[in-house]
Amino acid sequence: MPQKILVIEDEPTLARLLSYNLTQEGYETKVVDHGSDGLQAALQHQFDLIVLDIMLPGMNGFEILSKLRQKGNKTPVIILTARNAEEEVVQGLKYGADDYITKPFGVAELLARVSAVLRRTTADDGFQEKPGSGEKVITAGDLHIYPEKYEVLLGGESIPLRPKEFEVLLYLVQRPGVVVTRDDLMNIVWGFDYIGGQRTVDVHVSSLRKKLEMNQQSVQIESIRGVGYKLVTSAGKKA
Repeated sequence: MPQKILVIEDEPTLARLLSYNLTQEGYETKVVDHGSDGLQAALQHQFDLIVLDIMLPGMNGFEILSKLRQKGNKTPVIILTARNAEEEVVQGLKYGADDYITKPFGVAELLARVSAVLRRTTADDGFQEKPGSGEKVITAGDLHIYPEKYEVLLGGESIPLRPKEFEVLLYLVQRPGVVVTRDDLMNIVWGFDYIGGQRTVDVHVSSLRKKLEMNQQSVQIESIRGVGYKLVTSAGKKA
């Protein structure tokens, strides 16, 4: 069954472009050109992803995103922002967006970001809720990650991580024992428009590894020469 994507975009040419290319890629799309109608569609139907413009008639993208999250709707959202509108990106991420695309954009970037977000969020099968709290938590061995709080506990002890270290760990822990390439980490954590090199990935992984492996061996990040990294637990090693 194809994954379903809701496109909330009022500019007809862009809406057609989005719908056509997503459909050609095998997704099922629904296009809505009004903010209030978009919110209603998102709440009434099940979608795998929402592509959401910020500037919309009736209700802007920030309002839609805020109301979705307030109502407990966790459908991943990619926001469409204007070039050089950093404040839009920051605000959108604060409201709960999963990624953003800056207009104008190419079809390749659009499809890559959609695929990356869907791949990342469909790996959320490892999410559980902490009893009595409603908080999401991912566990891997003695490691407990709270994505909504950017908090990591290992063996009951808090591990202070920088934001990018946390995001690297989150991506790895959702794929235990699977080799993740440096390119994948760079694209997912730093974004497709990041101009730095793979050395940035290596530095952050090295720092993260040291923090995780201090005084314990139950959770480790292994280097796969010339490829990337994988996270392993003591249980995984025994297997």
